[in-house]
Amino acid sequence: MVVRKAHMPFAQIYMMEGRTEEQKRAVIEKVSAALVEATGAPIANVRVWIQDVPKENWGIAGVSAKDMGR
Repeated sequence: MVVRKAHMPFAQIYMMEGRTEEQKRAVIEKVSAALVEATGAPIANVRVWIQDVPKENWGIAGVSAKDMGR
């Protein structure tokens, strides 16, 4: 008898705010599929968490994205 440990891959993704729910859903689907392929874990065990980051909290070359007009 072979005993396998349960896999529960977890991906935490930070994105600048402003993406639609559809865009975030597409990212979750694609990242989940990649984790299944890479780890062999069942899709039911995959966890993907997207954190929206406010533009004023996202810096590019020392300037907030909000101040850059992004």
